[in-house]
Amino acid sequence: AKFVACAAAFSSTIRAGRDGSLVDGKSIMSVMMLAAGKGTVLDLHIQGRDEEAALEALKTLIENRFDEPE
Repeated sequence: AKFVACAAAFSSTIRAGRDGSLVDGKSIMSVMMLAAGKGTVLDLHIQGRDEEAALEALKTLIENRFDEPE
């Protein structure tokens, strides 16, 4: 839910995926269907006028483990 909330804050098109499959990064159902557990490598495809800010925000969220305790 935190990934989708972060993605939704940007106007750029955000697609996330794994194993060659990409889904709408702003759709909670689509992101859940990725079944991306801990350690999964995600591909992010971001396009739009705020793409750099979106990438930085999502990268920070992921690197900070979604602000969850370890």
